[in-house]
Amino acid sequence: MASERVLELLRREPAADEYAAIRELWKRHSLAEDARDLPGLISTLTEDCVYELMQSGRRFEGHEGAARFYAGLLGAFPDIHFDLTDIVIGPQGVCEEARVTGTHEGPWLGREPTGELLRWNVVIFFPWDRERRLFRGEKVYVDNEALIVR
Repeated sequence: MASERVLELLRREPAADEYAAIRELWKRHSLAEDARDLPGLISTLTEDCVYELMQSGRRFEGHEGAARFYAGLLGAFPDIHFDLTDIVIGPQGVCEEARVTGTHEGPWLGREPTGELLRWNVVIFFPWDRERRLFRGEKVYVDNEALIVR
């Protein structure tokens, strides 16, 4: 049986203006990430956002946590690149799938840099906060066990 939170998400009706706001916010977030613009990234998130790495259970909470997550990721993989392969946008938020490449040049989640060019696939959910009109963080699923630290 679905929880009340999930039922509320299922009951959300799509509205053109909300769809446009979600799409534009995701674009702003993605462009900031590409530009390594940490303040721009953080501006797309609620103050109580949560970044979750689903396989490991690691969490980064709030703007400070999101900043640590991105500083670590971009420091570990300074040439990281996301090739979007699929995307769904709706009143619940955004779900994207991407092929990711990056050279492991710095520590990441307890792993020392290897200097190797790594490739992996990722699915990321960006839950939408309807009242604040921002993302509540990201839920990240990675297909490469080598990148997962438990």
